[in-house]
Amino acid sequence: MENMIFDTHAHYDDEAFDTDREELLASIQEQGVGRIVNVSANLSEIERTLELTRRYPFIYGAAGVHPDDTSELNEENFSQIRDAALQDKMLAIGEIGLDYYWDKTERKIQQKWFLRQLELAGELDKPVIIHSREAAQDTLDLIKSAGGADFSMVMHCFSYGKEMAREYLNMGYYLGIGGVVTFKNAKKLKEVVSYMPLDRILLETDAPYLTPVPFRGKRNSSEKIRYVAEEVARLKEISEAEVLKAAWENACRFYRVEN
Repeated sequence: MENMIFDTHAHYDDEAFDTDREELLASIQEQGVGRIVNVSANLSEIERTLELTRRYPFIYGAAGVHPDDTSELNEENFSQIRDAALQDKMLAIGEIGLDYYWDKTERKIQQKWFLRQLELAGELDKPVIIHSREAAQDTLDLIKSAGGADFSMVMHCFSYGKEMAREYLNMGYYLGIGGVVTFKNAKKLKEVVSYMPLDRILLETDAPYLTPVPFRGKRNSSEKIRYVAEEVARLKEISEAEVLKAAWENACRFYRVEN
Protein backbone atom coordinates (compact mmCIF):
# COMPACT_ATOMS: atom_id res chain seq x y z
CA MET A 1 0.00 0.00 0.00
CA GLU A 2 2.28 2.72 -1.32
CA ASN A 3 2.11 5.85 0.86
CA MET A 4 -1.28 4.91 2.31
CA ILE A 5 -2.10 6.06 5.82
CA PHE A 6 -3.11 3.56 8.50
CA ASP A 7 -4.40 5.62 11.43
CA THR A 8 -3.96 3.16 14.28
CA HIS A 9 -5.81 5.20 16.91
CA ALA A 10 -8.71 7.63 16.42
CA HIS A 11 -12.02 8.58 18.04
CA TYR A 12 -14.45 9.38 15.23
CA ASP A 13 -17.39 8.76 17.54
CA ASP A 14 -16.32 11.90 19.47
CA GLU A 15 -18.80 14.79 19.58
CA ALA A 16 -16.19 16.98 17.83
CA PHE A 17 -17.28 15.18 14.62
CA ASP A 18 -21.05 15.40 15.19
CA THR A 19 -21.60 18.20 12.66
CA ASP A 20 -19.80 16.67 9.68
CA ARG A 21 -18.80 13.07 10.46
CA GLU A 22 -20.44 11.51 7.39
CA GLU A 23 -19.04 14.11 5.03
CA LEU A 24 -15.54 13.80 6.48
CA LEU A 25 -15.45 9.99 6.44
CA ALA A 26 -16.98 9.85 2.94
CA SER A 27 -14.00 11.74 1.54
CA ILE A 28 -11.18 10.59 3.80
CA GLN A 29 -9.98 7.77 1.54
CA GLU A 30 -9.43 10.30 -1.24
CA GLN A 31 -6.92 11.94 1.12
CA GLY A 32 -4.84 8.75 1.09
CA VAL A 33 -6.23 7.19 4.27
CA GLY A 34 -6.54 3.44 3.82
CA ARG A 35 -7.51 2.18 7.28
CA ILE A 36 -8.54 3.60 10.64
CA VAL A 37 -8.91 1.90 14.02
CA ASN A 38 -11.56 3.64 16.12
CA VAL A 39 -10.66 3.13 19.77
CA SER A 40 -13.24 3.18 22.54
CA ALA A 41 -12.75 4.64 26.02
CA ASN A 42 -15.99 3.67 27.79
CA LEU A 43 -19.01 1.40 27.37
CA SER A 44 -21.13 3.81 25.33
CA GLU A 45 -18.16 4.48 23.02
CA ILE A 46 -17.82 0.74 22.45
CA GLU A 47 -21.36 0.75 21.02
CA ARG A 48 -20.63 3.76 18.82
CA THR A 49 -17.38 2.17 17.63
CA LEU A 50 -19.22 -1.02 16.63
CA GLU A 51 -21.66 1.14 14.64
CA LEU A 52 -18.78 2.83 12.75
CA THR A 53 -17.14 -0.52 11.93
CA ARG A 54 -20.42 -1.75 10.42
CA ARG A 55 -20.95 1.40 8.42
CA TYR A 56 -17.49 2.00 6.93
CA PRO A 57 -15.46 -0.83 5.32
CA PHE A 58 -12.15 0.91 6.13
CA ILE A 59 -12.90 1.46 9.85
CA TYR A 60 -11.96 -1.18 12.41
CA GLY A 61 -12.42 -1.00 16.17
CA ALA A 62 -11.02 -1.69 19.62
CA ALA A 63 -13.07 -2.40 22.74
CA GLY A 64 -11.92 -1.27 26.15
CA VAL A 65 -12.47 1.15 29.02
CA HIS A 66 -10.01 4.02 29.59
CA PRO A 67 -8.64 4.42 33.16
CA ASP A 68 -10.65 7.66 33.65
CA ASP A 69 -13.88 5.72 33.09
CA THR A 70 -13.14 2.49 34.98
CA SER A 71 -15.42 3.57 37.84
CA GLU A 72 -18.37 2.66 35.54
CA LEU A 73 -17.26 -0.99 35.42
CA ASN A 74 -18.72 -3.82 37.50
CA GLU A 75 -18.99 -7.59 37.18
CA GLU A 76 -22.27 -7.34 35.24
CA ASN A 77 -21.28 -4.85 32.56
CA PHE A 78 -17.70 -6.09 32.11
CA SER A 79 -19.09 -8.73 29.74
CA GLN A 80 -19.97 -5.91 27.28
CA ILE A 81 -16.25 -5.50 26.55
CA ARG A 82 -15.85 -9.21 25.84
CA ASP A 83 -18.99 -9.37 23.66
CA ALA A 84 -17.84 -6.39 21.60
CA ALA A 85 -14.28 -7.69 21.25
CA LEU A 86 -15.63 -10.87 19.66
CA GLN A 87 -17.46 -8.97 16.89
CA ASP A 88 -16.13 -8.80 13.33
CA LYS A 89 -13.57 -6.06 12.73
CA MET A 90 -12.91 -5.49 16.45
CA LEU A 91 -9.17 -5.99 16.39
CA ALA A 92 -7.91 -5.16 19.89
CA ILE A 93 -8.60 -4.47 23.55
CA GLY A 94 -8.18 -0.79 24.31
CA GLU A 95 -7.59 1.80 25.26
CA ILE A 96 -6.82 0.57 28.75
CA GLY A 97 -4.22 1.48 31.35
CA LEU A 98 -3.50 4.05 34.06
CA ASP A 99 -3.90 7.82 34.16
CA TYR A 100 -2.45 9.54 37.21
CA TYR A 101 -2.51 12.94 35.49
CA TRP A 102 -6.29 13.43 35.61
CA ASP A 103 -6.74 11.01 38.51
CA LYS A 104 -10.47 10.91 37.79
CA THR A 105 -10.83 7.43 39.21
CA GLU A 106 -9.22 6.05 42.36
CA ARG A 107 -5.88 4.44 41.45
CA LYS A 108 -6.76 1.08 43.00
CA ILE A 109 -9.88 0.90 40.80
CA GLN A 110 -7.87 1.87 37.69
CA GLN A 111 -5.35 -0.87 38.50
CA LYS A 112 -8.01 -3.53 39.16
CA TRP A 113 -9.78 -3.00 35.81
CA PHE A 114 -6.53 -2.58 33.93
CA LEU A 115 -5.52 -6.07 35.07
CA ARG A 116 -8.96 -7.52 34.32
CA GLN A 117 -8.88 -6.13 30.78
CA LEU A 118 -5.35 -7.45 30.29
CA GLU A 119 -6.58 -10.89 31.39
CA LEU A 120 -9.41 -10.62 28.85
CA ALA A 121 -6.93 -9.73 26.08
CA GLY A 122 -4.84 -12.77 27.03
CA GLU A 123 -7.88 -15.00 27.04
CA LEU A 124 -9.10 -13.76 23.63
CA ASP A 125 -5.57 -13.52 22.21
CA LYS A 126 -6.04 -9.89 21.14
CA PRO A 127 -3.44 -7.14 20.83
CA VAL A 128 -3.71 -4.37 23.44
CA ILE A 129 -3.71 -0.56 23.24
CA ILE A 130 -2.22 0.96 26.39
CA HIS A 131 -2.92 4.43 27.76
CA SER A 132 -0.35 5.50 30.36
CA ARG A 133 -0.01 9.03 31.63
CA GLU A 134 2.22 10.00 34.55
CA ALA A 135 2.04 6.38 35.69
CA ALA A 136 5.19 4.99 34.08
CA GLN A 137 6.40 2.58 36.75
CA ASP A 138 2.99 1.24 37.82
CA THR A 139 2.01 0.63 34.18
CA LEU A 140 5.21 -1.31 33.52
CA ASP A 141 4.92 -3.30 36.78
CA LEU A 142 1.30 -4.30 36.12
CA ILE A 143 2.03 -5.29 32.51
CA LYS A 144 4.96 -7.44 33.66
CA SER A 145 2.88 -9.04 36.42
CA ALA A 146 0.17 -9.89 33.85
CA GLY A 147 2.57 -11.61 31.43
CA GLY A 148 4.80 -8.96 29.88
CA ALA A 149 6.25 -10.21 26.62
CA ASP A 150 3.37 -12.71 26.23
CA PHE A 151 1.27 -9.79 25.00
CA SER A 152 1.29 -7.85 21.77
CA MET A 153 0.94 -4.18 22.76
CA VAL A 154 1.19 -0.62 21.59
CA MET A 155 2.02 2.14 24.04
CA HIS A 156 -0.44 4.73 22.72
CA CYS A 157 0.72 8.34 22.54
CA PHE A 158 4.05 7.34 24.08
CA SER A 159 5.14 10.12 26.43
CA TYR A 160 8.03 8.74 28.47
CA GLY A 161 11.77 8.81 27.89
CA LYS A 162 14.31 6.50 26.25
CA GLU A 163 14.77 4.22 29.30
CA MET A 164 11.06 3.40 29.46
CA ALA A 165 10.93 3.04 25.65
CA ARG A 166 13.73 0.48 25.88
CA GLU A 167 11.74 -1.58 28.44
CA TYR A 168 8.76 -1.82 26.09
CA LEU A 169 10.77 -2.34 22.93
CA ASN A 170 12.63 -5.19 24.64
CA MET A 171 9.28 -6.90 25.20
CA GLY A 172 8.55 -6.57 21.47
CA TYR A 173 5.96 -3.82 21.87
CA TYR A 174 5.16 -0.95 19.53
CA LEU A 175 5.15 2.76 20.36
CA GLY A 176 2.28 4.92 19.09
CA ILE A 177 3.61 8.17 17.65
CA GLY A 178 1.27 11.05 16.87
CA GLY A 179 1.05 14.82 16.59
CA VAL A 180 3.04 15.52 19.77
CA VAL A 181 6.28 14.60 17.96
CA THR A 182 5.83 17.72 15.81
CA PHE A 183 5.69 20.04 18.84
CA LYS A 184 8.83 22.13 19.45
CA ASN A 185 8.98 21.22 23.15
CA ALA A 186 8.71 17.44 22.56
CA LYS A 187 12.45 16.92 22.98
CA LYS A 188 12.13 13.62 24.88
CA LEU A 189 9.77 12.10 22.32
CA LYS A 190 11.97 13.22 19.41
CA GLU A 191 14.89 11.41 21.11
CA VAL A 192 12.79 8.27 21.48
CA VAL A 193 11.78 8.32 17.79
CA SER A 194 15.41 8.80 16.69
CA TYR A 195 16.46 5.90 18.91
CA MET A 196 13.71 3.33 18.28
CA PRO A 197 13.67 0.91 15.33
CA LEU A 198 11.40 1.83 12.42
CA ASP A 199 9.62 -1.53 12.56
CA ARG A 200 8.15 -0.68 16.01
CA ILE A 201 6.50 2.63 15.09
CA LEU A 202 2.72 2.89 14.76
CA LEU A 203 1.41 6.21 13.46
CA GLU A 204 -1.75 7.53 15.09
CA THR A 205 -3.80 10.71 15.40
CA ASP A 206 -5.90 10.31 18.56
CA ALA A 207 -8.32 12.41 16.45
CA PRO A 208 -9.88 14.83 17.30
CA TYR A 209 -7.01 15.47 19.76
CA LEU A 210 -3.25 16.11 19.55
CA THR A 211 -3.26 17.78 16.15
CA PRO A 212 0.21 18.14 14.63
CA VAL A 213 1.93 21.43 13.82
CA PRO A 214 1.01 23.52 11.77
CA PHE A 215 -2.63 22.79 12.75
CA ARG A 216 -2.06 22.55 16.50
CA GLY A 217 -5.14 23.70 18.40
CA LYS A 218 -7.54 22.71 15.60
CA ARG A 219 -9.46 19.44 15.24
CA ASN A 220 -7.33 16.49 14.21
CA SER A 221 -8.20 13.94 11.51
CA SER A 222 -6.45 10.98 9.89
CA GLU A 223 -5.00 12.64 6.77
CA LYS A 224 -2.88 14.88 9.05
CA ILE A 225 -0.71 11.86 9.88
CA ARG A 226 1.43 13.00 6.95
CA TYR A 227 2.84 15.76 9.16
CA VAL A 228 3.76 13.17 11.79
CA ALA A 229 5.37 10.96 9.12
CA GLU A 230 7.31 13.97 7.85
CA GLU A 231 8.78 14.66 11.31
CA VAL A 232 9.59 10.97 11.90
CA ALA A 233 11.34 10.93 8.50
CA ARG A 234 13.36 14.01 9.45
CA LEU A 235 14.40 12.49 12.79
CA LYS A 236 15.34 9.15 11.22
CA GLU A 237 16.92 10.70 8.13
CA ILE A 238 14.84 8.70 5.68
CA SER A 239 12.01 9.61 3.28
CA GLU A 240 8.40 10.20 4.29
CA ALA A 241 7.39 7.43 1.85
CA GLU A 242 9.61 4.95 3.73
CA VAL A 243 8.01 5.96 7.04
CA LEU A 244 4.45 5.55 5.70
CA LYS A 245 5.28 2.19 4.11
CA ALA A 246 6.88 0.84 7.32
CA ALA A 247 4.04 2.22 9.47
CA TRP A 248 1.45 0.52 7.24
CA GLU A 249 3.27 -2.83 7.46
CA ASN A 250 3.75 -2.47 11.23
CA ALA A 251 0.04 -1.69 11.74
CA CYS A 252 -1.05 -4.69 9.65
CA ARG A 253 1.31 -6.92 11.67
CA PHE A 254 0.19 -5.54 15.03
CA TYR A 255 -3.55 -5.65 14.28
CA ARG A 256 -3.27 -8.94 12.35
CA VAL A 257 -4.94 -7.73 9.18
CA GLU A 258 -3.75 -8.43 5.65
CA ASN A 259 -1.15 -6.07 4.26
